[in-house]
Amino acid sequence: MTTDDQLFRQEMAGVKPIAREVRAPLNRSPVSAIAAAARRSSAVRDRGGDPNFLALHEIDLLDPWYPLEFRRPGVQHGVFRKLKQGRYPMDARLDLHRMTAEQARQELFAFIREALELELRNIMIVPGRGSHSRGAEAILKSYVNHWLPQFDEVQAYCSAQPQHGGTGAIYVMLRKGPGKKQENRERLSRGRVD
Repeated sequence: MTTDDQLFRQEMAGVKPIAREVRAPLNRSPVSAIAAAARRSSAVRDRGGDPNFLALHEIDLLDPWYPLEFRRPGVQHGVFRKLKQGRYPMDARLDLHRMTAEQARQELFAFIREALELELRNIMIVPGRGSHSRGAEAILKSYVNHWLPQFDEVQAYCSAQPQHGGTGAIYVMLRKGPGKKQENRERLSRGRVD
């Protein structure tokens, strides 16, 4: 032993540990799904309550005539081609003309959430080409192009056909809801004999 260790032991020779209070053990039972959902919703309300995850930060602005095109992996080529040709009936339409970016952000978020609740499959969004904006860029169109891929439920989108607004309008294909999937199963199983 070194002299430091000996000195320490001499100094601590008469010291007794402090008595601690006896604590009751915590009973940690698993949290139910309902309780977890209530906690999450409460946390969102306490944070300010804005569930809208679409951000208004600086983005690259697009030319008004730039054609938009996006599709997630797994979307069949023929399905996407049919969307680009405007061959799917549009279930709903949102016009964003003359809105500020913040208004468009709120409207787009609410519109897509409502479309998902109603299990709509194909929708149209009309941000316009920005002909009323000061610069040569399409501001709302650029934001919509930035925001749409942030929704996991957006499977594909592209610029519309000229008769539906051309590059100033966007066809959007949403993920099928459970009701639509069941409809397809029933439609495809008609006439089959098991």
